Amino acid sequence: MIPRVRRVAAAALGSALLMLPALTGIAEATSAAAPPSKVYAVPLARTLTDVKRVADYWKPDRLQKTDLSTPATPGTGSGSSTSSSGAAAGPAAPVAAIKKATAAASVEPALPHKGTAAKTMGKVFFRFGDKEYWCSASAIAARNRSVVATAGHCAFDSRTAKPADYWIFVPNPVPNGGAPDGIYVGASISLHEDWSGKGDYDFDYAFVTVHRGFTWVAKDGAYVMQDIGRLQDNVGGLGLELNKKPGTYAVTAFGYPAGQQPDGSHPYDGKKLFQCIAGATRYTVAPGRDLQKGVELQPCDFSPGASGGPWAIGWDDTRRLGSLAGVNSLTWNRDAKGRYDSVSSPYFDTGTGEVYRRAASLSTLSNVT
Repeated sequence: MIPRVRRVAAAALGSALLMLPALTGIAEATSAAAPPSKVYAVPLARTLTDVKRVADYWKPDRLQKTDLSTPATPGTGSGSSTSSSGAAAGPAAPVAAIKKATAAASVEPALPHKGTAAKTMGKVFFRFGDKEYWCSASAIAARNRSVVATAGHCAFDSRTAKPADYWIFVPNPVPNGGAPDGIYVGASISLHEDWSGKGDYDFDYAFVTVHRGFTWVAKDGAYVMQDIGRLQDNVGGLGLELNKKPGTYAVTAFGYPAGQQPDGSHPYDGKKLFQCIAGATRYTVAPGRDLQKGVELQPCDFSPGASGGPWAIGWDDTRRLGSLAGVNSLTWNRDAKGRYDSVSSPYFDTGTGEVYRRAASLSTLSNVT
């Protein structure tokens, strides 16, 4: 059973302490009104050699220390960065746009090949510069059965225009570095151009295509990789819903909160998956972050570490499935008291669908061992 987050008077998630008035009068974002968008592709680990280099970095002894890593927050990335293959990462590259009609289509959630319940949620671990970070994330149903959704700031540092290094997804993690459902190395990040280009929080989301998973197996005094197959086959995948008007649906937000609250307290340690049960959603803005069509969930006292966690519509607690309608992006302290009280997500529109479809169309290595 996932512990429920304590309910408090107001709502906000991310890294900065934002104390803005709750604005609800902005224009409704619809697929017709959404500006034309472009998808940017950023390669991560492309070859088997790249995958093994990333895997070797995250051997069990390092994974056991990930509880000490820093939860990523908006604007965290700093310093120079190299790609997981060790070469300098180039700028994000535009790719062919997906047809709008196709991009706007919803995606049905999927169970894993074995079992009657999914295990889609987990953490991503990565580096910006020489420092390790982590975020929340989820597996999304996709044609290639290999897509993870998270916040843009959990995959790409828009300030330096460089991707994260050594990026992996660990679904259903357990304390002290356990990865019972495998480790999945990032193959490619799909982003909206306005996140990669200018850090616009209307587009603080990323869909990461991942390689087949593996587990570490002890053999002859050492650890060796054992291929366990594709992500969705193993854990299932959330569906995807786009162009949903805030206030017309119930949403449940998930994440692994860990960061400090405004009053200096640490009620969460990042080791457990928490949820904020369907509260009221509304449009919100944050001009300092270029956020013009955000969606706010209140109440929710998530703190840094929950960044990238999914917002699920139609959550079925038995099957552990629902459809993705947003990701935790920013935390808010509306009442300027001791706790964050709401969390916001970028509005998931047709442009989001274009980014997702690109990630879902990519092929990956046929074996990672």
